[in-house]
Order: sequence, then C-alpha cells, then structure tokens
Amino acid sequence: MTFCLNSIILKPEKGVEIKNAIILLHGYGGDGKDISMLSLNWRRHMPNTVFICPNAHETCVLNPTGYQWFDLTREDPSYILKQSIKSENIIKRFINEIKSEFKLSNNQICLSGFSQGCMISINVGLTSEEKFSCIVGFSGKIIDQNDLKKRIKNYSDILLVHGDTDQVVASTHLLEAKDFLLRVNVNVETLLIKDCDHHISTEASSTALNYILKKFNTSSY
Repeated sequence: MTFCLNSIILKPEKGVEIKNAIILLHGYGGDGKDISMLSLNWRRHMPNTVFICPNAHETCVLNPTGYQWFDLTREDPSYILKQSIKSENIIKRFINEIKSEFKLSNNQICLSGFSQGCMISINVGLTSEEKFSCIVGFSGKIIDQNDLKKRIKNYSDILLVHGDTDQVVASTHLLEAKDFLLRVNVNVETLLIKDCDHHISTEASSTALNYILKKFNTSSY
C-alpha cells in the first residue's frame, strides 16, 4: 500500500505477528530517518511492534533538506493554528491508512513526537474519535489551549518529557501543558530532566519505553 506520507517503516521479524504500532513524528526541519533512531533500542523490547516514521508533508522553509508539520516563519498564532490543523488532517488520514494496512485499532497505537512533532501528536491524539494506547511527547508544548479545549474528543493517556535547559522550547511549557491537560481531565505524567537541552536523552528514551510497554500490556487487542 502507498501511504499519503513518505515513511520509514520498521516491521517485526518475518513471521512475527504485529500487535502494536508506534508512530514517531519528527521535529521542525527533521525527517523520518532522524526520529527512527529512537526505535533502535525500543525494538528489542517490542518484538510485535511496527515502527512508522513519516516525513512531514511540507519541505521546511528554513531547512530545505528537512520537513515541517507547519510553518514557523510567521509569528502569527492564528496562522500557525490554521497550518497545524491542516497538518492534523493529513496525519489522521495517514493513521487510518496504517490501521487498515496492519489491521490495528487506535488502542494498539502509540502516537509520539519530538518538538513540533510532539505538538502535533498531542493535537492529533486528543482530537481523534477514538483513544490511542498512549501519546508520548518530547520537548514540545500545547499549540493553542483554547482551541484544543474545544476540540478534544477523547482522553488518551499522555507522557510528556522535557529537558530543564531547553533553549528552543522552554521547559515552562511542560508545566503549562500539564496544568492544562489536568484541567481538561486528561491523565498526564511528566518528567523534567536535569541538565538536558533540546534533544531526546537516554533517560527520556528509557522512561518513554517503560511507559509505552506498560500501556501496550494493558491494552485489549
């Protein structure tokens, strides 16, 4: 099957049943290959999981060798929101294609992302018709709290991880996101990592792995 987003797809070994999927959304200016590095350690612990790492649908304006989920060159919140919702719709179509291809339901899928990929993962995850197994976000934030509050359709569990020395997306956004999600009755866990900047550290990766394993093990197939 041809998907609407070009993707790196890492399947289990031949003959192994696929029971779960992790969709990894890269950051601004990155690509599927970048974020797929996260799966190198995780795959050993998830033999029945397919890892799917798409490139965003737009070439990045500031880094033409990479991609963007939405444009950040204009400091206009309404423009950014409009572009992010356009991206949401494309990703939702992509997820439906994945579900059809691998015969999975939302409760067998973890939606995860880094930075801009984290932002869009939260929005896609919470505005979809059905709950996901979980949403895991690294170094991101809520794009627009007022908009998201109006559009929430499910209460997927969320883990958010952030470095306390992040100079790209300030760590204060972690606390703001946690406060917002708790107020709208979303079950959220957070981890603030000491002396960590804008990247996915070993501690962040390990914490996320354990969280996802726990959620996959409690999901009903």
